Amino acid sequence: MLLEGLKVVEMATWVAGPSAAAVLADWGAEVVKVESPIGDATRVYYPDTPENPGNPIFTNENRGKKGVLLDISRPEGRHALKALLRQADIFITNVRPGSMKRLGLDYESLKPEMPNLIYGAVTGYGLVGPEADTPAFDMTAFWTRSGVAHATIPPDQEPFASRPGFGDHVTALATVSAILAALHERHSTGRGRLVETSLLRAGAYAISWDLAIQLRFGEVVTAQPRDERPGPMSGFFRTKDDRWLLLLPRTLDCFTNLMIALDRPEILAEPRYDPPVTDMDTVREIRAVVDEAFARMTLAEVGERLTAGDLAWAPMGTLAELAEADFARDAGCFEVVDDGWGVPCRVPASPARFPEGAPPVSRPAPKLGEHTREVLEAAGLTAAEIDAVL
Repeated sequence: MLLEGLKVVEMATWVAGPSAAAVLADWGAEVVKVESPIGDATRVYYPDTPENPGNPIFTNENRGKKGVLLDISRPEGRHALKALLRQADIFITNVRPGSMKRLGLDYESLKPEMPNLIYGAVTGYGLVGPEADTPAFDMTAFWTRSGVAHATIPPDQEPFASRPGFGDHVTALATVSAILAALHERHSTGRGRLVETSLLRAGAYAISWDLAIQLRFGEVVTAQPRDERPGPMSGFFRTKDDRWLLLLPRTLDCFTNLMIALDRPEILAEPRYDPPVTDMDTVREIRAVVDEAFARMTLAEVGERLTAGDLAWAPMGTLAELAEADFARDAGCFEVVDDGWGVPCRVPASPARFPEGAPPVSRPAPKLGEHTREVLEAAGLTAAEIDAVL
């Protein structure tokens, strides 16, 4: 079913690489996670003990995998890793390219021995050029250096970082897509290939609406202070009960529908308010009307009227609200897995589901090195070779 029978070895830490492998595990692939003796960095964020069971971050990125501990700085560790890779269909790593090459674990070194292996390299800035070995997180490469932050944060605000893992998960989905494309190709050629994704390239693609304009015309208008934005009915508005909502027009009829919803039909009789409005003073007048109308109503009252007018809007929800929302449950936003101590817990779901059937997502994330002996035995290592690794 789906990816059943597909064998994946992941040697990655933090989020982008592990998350890509976790999606493949959700869809039925057999994923072995290789960790160093100190373990994945995300293990340290929350205790994982009988008294405080389950690390939500590590579980989210590593559920459904088997855990192997290898010290690849030692020849015995590299020998064991290669034994795993010889049986694998896919290798996913975000270890920096220079380190992998020094260890003889880069794609070019492995290709002659493993020509059918699909090698997924998750990087900060790609595999070539002077930035190839530059250390990167999604907050640095995806959010900040790519232009995403500059395009998102209005110039009258102090810059802020993205939430953790935000760009990593976008990059993970790009990695999964590319790996599946290479897998499809391998069905006809029998050959694997190198697949490379980067936080920078994923960020450029995520902001590509604006980037396309920049590339075509040499400039682009991005986030502006609220008073300078050209759309009078586009953006966030505050209600009487101190809630925020986002309103976006779809057609010119939306202005008419909004004025009716806000009990301001007389605005429609004023010719200078006919959309599209380009004069900024007039834009500010209309926005003030909308602000004042929203400020007189609660979110529930506003929402009923906007929905009746077939307007595209959404309340600014919280994570607490999302966690309990029927619409989030209906959309399949959550899965239930074992927390590693025999207790079921909810986790975020990967962003696609298969209504006609899919593998169950229920297995916990592995303890550090939990399956080392089992996996290495299955890979054909002798008892002496395994003892040398352990």
